[in-house]
Amino acid sequence: MPESIEDFHARALAAQEAAGGHLPLPEDGYTTWAAFPFDGDLTVKALAPLADEEAAREGDNPAECHCAPSTPASPDWPVRWRDEHWLVKQAPPSGSPAIFVLEPLEHLDMHELSRDRAAEYGVLSVALVQAIEALPSVGRCHIGRWGDGGAHGHVWFIARPTRMPQLRGTFNTLWDDLLPPIPQDVWREHAGAVIAHLVATVGGEGVDD
Repeated sequence: MPESIEDFHARALAAQEAAGGHLPLPEDGYTTWAAFPFDGDLTVKALAPLADEEAAREGDNPAECHCAPSTPASPDWPVRWRDEHWLVKQAPPSGSPAIFVLEPLEHLDMHELSRDRAAEYGVLSVALVQAIEALPSVGRCHIGRWGDGGAHGHVWFIARPTRMPQLRGTFNTLWDDLLPPIPQDVWREHAGAVIAHLVATVGGEGVDD
């Protein structure tokens, strides 16, 4: 039988107690990677008690979701592309060359996508990766779906700068917060290149505010 969260949590607490109150850092794990962005002594935080339930997310009530007609669009997250079922937003300027978010127009979480929407998601994901990785400052496009903050399905496409080996792998998202934000004109030029690729490969409509 699959393990319950109570058993999972109890097993982790037992390991923490056996280690003297803090889980140990892995001796040859991520803190030794070139991509790990921090120096100095680190201590693993103590595990908190189990919550009574999962935390609420933005959009658990569809009427209060950002996709609701009554919710004004955020100027910080402009829509750059759309078609009949999907849209692509651009994240505000950050340390990455480009970050875009793909989400369905209909209020659906990822596990609720129909076969047709799921097939479209696959095609659009490939097109976005192609567009982002074609930018000259990009070595790879990382894809992330967390879903802990919002109930409306959304997938992140995060550019990893090329020829900067410290930024390879999962810590690229941390470096995104540490590196200086890209200039506004670069941010817009990257949007234009990605829009043009999407329109040429999958159709839809580019949006350039």
